[in-house]
Amino acid sequence: MFVNVQGAKIHYSDAGHGVPTLFLHGIPDSGTVWEDVTRVVSASYRCIVPDLPGFGQSAVPAGFQVTLEGMAEFIDAFLGAVGISEPVNLVVHDIGGPFGLAWAVRHPEKVSSVTIMNTVFQSEYRWHRYGRICRMPILGELLHLFMPQSGLARSMHANSGAIKPSREHISATYRGFSGSVRKMVLRVYRGLDPEIFQTWDAQLRALAANVPSLVMWGDRDTYIDSRYAERFGAQKVKHFPQCGHWPMVEIPDVISRNLLKHFSEAACEFQAVTANRLASSPC
Repeated sequence: MFVNVQGAKIHYSDAGHGVPTLFLHGIPDSGTVWEDVTRVVSASYRCIVPDLPGFGQSAVPAGFQVTLEGMAEFIDAFLGAVGISEPVNLVVHDIGGPFGLAWAVRHPEKVSSVTIMNTVFQSEYRWHRYGRICRMPILGELLHLFMPQSGLARSMHANSGAIKPSREHISATYRGFSGSVRKMVLRVYRGLDPEIFQTWDAQLRALAANVPSLVMWGDRDTYIDSRYAERFGAQKVKHFPQCGHWPMVEIPDVISRNLLKHFSEAACEFQAVTANRLASSPC
């Protein structure tokens, strides 16, 4: 289905009932990368999964800026467009991290819980080789112009763990890696210099200390070193030594179980806090 956000058609899926749970994908993916997880989680929660601007079937709003402020504004506008006014469980991966975590920093009152997987929000991070090439004028364009499916397959295999993505998954990912998506990838890498996270990451750590927060990290990721898993200030960190960059694809059952447990604990914590506030209120 589609919704108009900031003047652009944004594609998203919406399944299940209960506490709204927002899943944000990375590069070169679309919202479909979460399907094996949301198939399970949607039995208990409302799973809302957009294609981010310029990815999948989504257009790019005319005034969209590849900045943390611009990303936060887009997510807030998207949630408003689909009628979400209550706090959400936020789940982010890869470039979905800057989108979702920037939004969470700007709107902490709208966050019920945070789950972070293999993403970046630290100023000391330096882009991996693919990201560095994408940031270079002409070379970035040439890389994407001549990238064959075999090149994407090699990259995905190298950054996966013991369980490699299927041939069908790689083919579907490559089919979705259209010319417009490749242009958006260049915009994202060129717009996000890690230095811009300098003040934001401290605000994120403060948020993570105050709302239920979980990091689930595939340690065989060569894009982002596993030491960054500890840098978000999350209350819980889980490492998966045999997993790579795409935990939701490689071990979806494990990720689903952990998400359901995390969301349940977050709901119990919210109920306890609410009960304490009511008990301490004057009659």
